[in-house]
Amino acid sequence: MYTTNDLLFPYHAIPSLRRLRGTQWQKLVERVLTLPENHEETLALMLTMIRLNGCMSCETDSYRAMRGCAACALQTLRRYKGSDDELLDLFHDALREVQEFADDHPNVNVLREVYRIDPNDLPLALREKIAQRQKV
Repeated sequence: MYTTNDLLFPYHAIPSLRRLRGTQWQKLVERVLTLPENHEETLALMLTMIRLNGCMSCETDSYRAMRGCAACALQTLRRYKGSDDELLDLFHDALREVQEFADDHPNVNVLREVYRIDPNDLPLALREKIAQRQKV
């Protein structure tokens, strides 16, 4: 009867979050929607929603589960009393946890954000040090 229920907040429910809360939250959701399912930020948003929604205690025959994850998340975010800054802090905490997990479990396929630094933006002393290491 409930074979389509998800056990935890699913990736496919993320688009339902895009028009909720303030501008910063909306930008976060829009960014995550451009990322793959196994990207660290996507996983962090899903972890944040799992914690906010109380997914760990959800039962397949509960009213929440019968309504679906998207409806549950909408209700949770509408009722959330904290500010958007607090909500984003929860996301950043979850992101740090996902990154720590990915560091400890390199065989798990978590896509990490790679930041490219223009060498010309570095201080001269650091550029020289890098150049010396590359010679060795």
